[in-house]
Amino acid sequence: MQVTETLNSGLKREIKITVPAGDMEAKLMARLSDARSKVRINGFRPGKVPVQHLRKVYGKSFMAEVVNEILNDSTRSIITGRGEKAAMQPEVIMTEDEKEAEKILAGGADFEFRLNYEIIPPIEIKDFSDIKVTRQVFDVPDTEIDEQVQRVAESARTYEPKAGKAAEGDRVTIDYVGKIDGEAFNGGAGTDQPLVLGSKEFIPGFEDQLIGSEAGDEKQVTVTFPENYQAAHLAGKEATFDVTVKEVSKPGALEINDEMAKTLGLESLERLREVVRTQIENQFGSMTRQKVKRQLLDQLDAAYSFEAPSKLVEAEFNNIWNQVNRDLEAAGRTFADEETTEEEARAEYMRLAERRVRLGLVLAEIGEKAGVTVSDEELQRGLFEQVRRYPANQQQEAFEFYRSNPEALNTLRAPIFEEKVVDHLLGQISVTDVKVSKEELMADDEDTETAKPAKKAAAKKADAKKADGAEEPKKKAAPKKKAAKDAE
Repeated sequence: MQVTETLNSGLKREIKITVPAGDMEAKLMARLSDARSKVRINGFRPGKVPVQHLRKVYGKSFMAEVVNEILNDSTRSIITGRGEKAAMQPEVIMTEDEKEAEKILAGGADFEFRLNYEIIPPIEIKDFSDIKVTRQVFDVPDTEIDEQVQRVAESARTYEPKAGKAAEGDRVTIDYVGKIDGEAFNGGAGTDQPLVLGSKEFIPGFEDQLIGSEAGDEKQVTVTFPENYQAAHLAGKEATFDVTVKEVSKPGALEINDEMAKTLGLESLERLREVVRTQIENQFGSMTRQKVKRQLLDQLDAAYSFEAPSKLVEAEFNNIWNQVNRDLEAAGRTFADEETTEEEARAEYMRLAERRVRLGLVLAEIGEKAGVTVSDEELQRGLFEQVRRYPANQQQEAFEFYRSNPEALNTLRAPIFEEKVVDHLLGQISVTDVKVSKEELMADDEDTETAKPAKKAAAKKADAKKADGAEEPKKKAAPKKKAAKDAE
């Protein structure tokens, strides 16, 4: 086998491989000899079939197997032997001339093919001693637990039908249809919707206009969507809702005790408080970690500057860009609405894709040198966590999909590996804990580029983790404004 480098430019490589016809013939004859004792052909005793007859019957198919074997084996061995790592699966280029291909399969011509690929650039891992991050820590006070337990108790409170007018704190059951400029809009309708007046579950002003209503009343409610409303195409617009009040109910006594906890499947109020505390601490702990991770990745990004493989960047950009356009379409927005142009947005997201790829390569190199691996048990846990995100009736199907699709399962391995590398780095760098308030922890770092991955980005809901190479700290979710809950 003759290997000749025909291109070496930056990260791009092209290798020409020539396998002499004699070598191809030898590999074919070895296969035919092996098959001689196994095949059964009418008119010949087992093991007595002439090799030339076997060649006449199976020669082309066996030679095709030889070609595939050479392609599979040589691709890996050649690149490894050159001390290189391919960024993606190399492109294999073979002759498209049918006559030439026939000659190769007949053993009458050398087999020539080329490998086109990009290499992962060599990365020299630097000392971590200069990396310093601040870890914001919020100690959850008992008052925070009390407030959440109160909300849980409110959700478990019973109601009973009430004659007369609805007052604040009462629950009304309504049907409604929302309209803008006289036209109904998607997500603006509901049937048998329970609503506690004063809960602020619906957009501002909606609940106030139902105070004093009675069962059977039909009312028209006029409200204006907030300027920062989650469904951008509704933000700032005036809407009217045709509302039918079907029932008015008054609340039962608010009980915060062991019996209330038991209605939730817990043995006691103390156990409920433990569950609530764990959930809140996990939520704020996640915010803390994401902020620390962002600081770490920002400093790694500043420390490592090298050309990233264009194919990897292109693939990452396409993932981001597809999400951007899906979000724009779902929101009914345009690039102009986001105060940018498609060209500007493309350039910004391309920079983000380059950052993400570069950081991914740095983390991979750090992890490899540190011996970081993902165990089968960890991958299984990741699979179960992923499957739980699906609706209950789709979880089994999702589970089978991942289990039967190695490439899909491997996509779950990458983020687990990345988090383990981050854990490794946090044990190597300087981390200073700082006690902060809840508001400080939940605040975005407005002055950092990574905190706002695209200040005029055309789809603010784009995946910040992929786009920026640093996961955004998740804000505590505000109660959803249900009057258009499905409109985003």
